[in-house]
Amino acid sequence: MLVEMKGITKEFGPVVAVNNVDFKIESGQIIGLLGENGAGKSTLMNVLAGTFLPTKGEVFIDGKKKVINNAQIAKECGIRFIHQELNLCNDLSVLENMFLAQEITNKGITNTKEMNRLCTEVFERMNVNIHPNENVGNLQAADKQLLEIAKSLLFKSELIIMDEPTTALSTNEIENLFNIMRQLQSENVSFIFISHKMPELFAVCDNYYIMRDGTYVANGKFKDIKESEITKLMIGRSLADDSFANKIDYSCDEVVLSVKDLNSELFHNISFDLHKGEILAITGLQGSGKEAIADALFGAEKYTGEIRIGNELIKSNSKIIKYMKKGIALVPRMRKERGILNDLSIYDNLSIGFINTKFKKLLISSKEENARFDRQKKAMRIKVGNPNNPITSLSGGNQQKVILGRWLETDAKVMLFDNPTQGIDVGAKFEIYHLILELAKRGKSIIVFSAEYPEISKVCDNCIVLYKGEIAANIKRDKLNEVDVMKYSTGLTGEEKTND
Repeated sequence: MLVEMKGITKEFGPVVAVNNVDFKIESGQIIGLLGENGAGKSTLMNVLAGTFLPTKGEVFIDGKKKVINNAQIAKECGIRFIHQELNLCNDLSVLENMFLAQEITNKGITNTKEMNRLCTEVFERMNVNIHPNENVGNLQAADKQLLEIAKSLLFKSELIIMDEPTTALSTNEIENLFNIMRQLQSENVSFIFISHKMPELFAVCDNYYIMRDGTYVANGKFKDIKESEITKLMIGRSLADDSFANKIDYSCDEVVLSVKDLNSELFHNISFDLHKGEILAITGLQGSGKEAIADALFGAEKYTGEIRIGNELIKSNSKIIKYMKKGIALVPRMRKERGILNDLSIYDNLSIGFINTKFKKLLISSKEENARFDRQKKAMRIKVGNPNNPITSLSGGNQQKVILGRWLETDAKVMLFDNPTQGIDVGAKFEIYHLILELAKRGKSIIVFSAEYPEISKVCDNCIVLYKGEIAANIKRDKLNEVDVMKYSTGLTGEEKTND
């Protein structure tokens, strides 16, 4: 199947989200679609998937003009869009999700036997071990992602669009997904792969297509270009790492956070001190317990052991508000599910932390609210028009800055960053890294929870590596290297646990 988009323009009132873009994909291709948040990638794909009608332009399938004005027509054309927020019903079974609104019936009676047969046939084709009667709510994130792909194949999709499909997957699960994509590619299924993770794009994609500010920038083969060149094309400038290579350690002797013998079902015997101005990284593979530790330090995960702010013990398993009032802030992973309040404005999302921890008056002052917003808008360099717009109107990077500004208004002493650049483009990532460094300079104590070595190597003073819920190593910055981090995180080394 040959899909061509010619002269696509999509306007939302005065905003031109996509401007005169041509795009083409042939059978059996895997194309990486790249660009910063707000570059127009998702809008272009939503036009192809029938979510939006283009303001101008045409779509051709196998040389024939096609008006795709809803998702059902796109599906009939063999096009499926698997969004980052998976479109599954957790309360239904795998089988019910696979055939939702497309059930096979015989004289008005659902033909469960035939649906089971087709479902099993697709899973066997993909070499996936998922039972049709399993409740979707019981599935791991990786299996849910594979279920969406299986659903696409069940209805003969020839082009599958995937938006950040590896966000919640482990390394092994990602490689399994890529193997399935390569297998389907050999069967002439095509993929458009939207991601900000360069190693993954280079690993699985044949061609790249780059957008910037709603326009086409470049396309070509990944084997003919370097990562630095792609980054420059995406953001329109080079990104230098000099500021990270010469990073200053702002930590001092004062202990701000002390953790002793922390235990739960997911981690064991966790002890460390965090100093004023220190940036500590906690890393490990998926399942290592780092996410659970982040939640425990914020009061969102049950634990035994001691957490102290300065000399003050926080009573075990207190309410989250207690941790907030004691000066602990969490910029959480999975921003859309755990960080932003979708139904509230940008303005309210930024103010809610202060109102819950510091506000003592009877009435909220609009003047003070405006001052708080303006202060953080400037400090965080938040790109925003009307602050009364919903938080979802912002790009991922700007949403993350709003969350960060929320916590700075509480004057938190300890900032927990859990996977802080998830779903954020490369330019916004570097802004977040520089903001973390600036916070340390201002005396904030920071813990960055991340599985990405390039991320932790840019900002951390010290690094704790976890393996199966326990501390496998505590490495100082001058001894930090990717090989050792990987060895400790996989349990492959028996060396001393601390490098001084």
